[in-house]
Amino acid sequence: MSLKGKTAIITGSNSGIGLGIAWEMARAGAHVVLNSFTDNDEDHALAEKIAKETGTEAKYIQADMSKGDQCRALIEKAGVCDILVNNAGIQHVAPIDQFPVAKWDAIIAINLTSAFHTTAVALPMMRKAGWGRVVNIASAHGLTASPFKSAYVSAKHGLVGMTKVVALETAEEPITANAICPGYVLTPLVEAQIPDTMKEYKMSREEVIRNVLLERQPSKQFATVEQLGGVVEFLCSSAADQITGTTISVDGGWTAL
Repeated sequence: MSLKGKTAIITGSNSGIGLGIAWEMARAGAHVVLNSFTDNDEDHALAEKIAKETGTEAKYIQADMSKGDQCRALIEKAGVCDILVNNAGIQHVAPIDQFPVAKWDAIIAINLTSAFHTTAVALPMMRKAGWGRVVNIASAHGLTASPFKSAYVSAKHGLVGMTKVVALETAEEPITANAICPGYVLTPLVEAQIPDTMKEYKMSREEVIRNVLLERQPSKQFATVEQLGGVVEFLCSSAADQITGTTISVDGGWTAL
């Protein structure tokens, strides 16, 4: 499908899932806005590369998703938002009685509250344009739980809940809101964890992937950033006009257990 003439803002998109989604949106013809909390030459070079290779417009806007005013400023600076992909997220693992308060606050702010701020500013733009898509990148942990991930699980469950609210508030408009719930995705961050995990468990790369990283993912295969981008693209299509307020799991069967 073609998204020519649409502008997609993807938070947390200078690497990993967000960057993969940005590439797929650009390949479909959308103008894309990349974002992260850094403001390096490499960040702007990414946008230039996407624009050059896809023939669409791309730019990078720095904004710290832990700060509400910067979340709102991101959308305002972009000026147009037809497709909002709330993807920014961080993680920390610890027992709840040992969980650092600062880490809890940061995870809730970046993984959940940022989406409130960006959506609040983007919806009037979508209403003015007469069309819009809100896609929240939640997680399998938005539907189930794991020990030691209290903040992340809470944030992702909250993001799924907020998705439903936005869908109901826009139900009679040509705007939809949905959440994608990935399982483990092979990103540079995950790839970097494999060598240390191999040493820790004295396992081969294949054993670590199958028995440690993908222990709860029945397919025993990672999802890819391209697949997630494809799901976002589908949700922007006319075939998805009546898909709103729901979750789409891309988790190899994790939440079927």
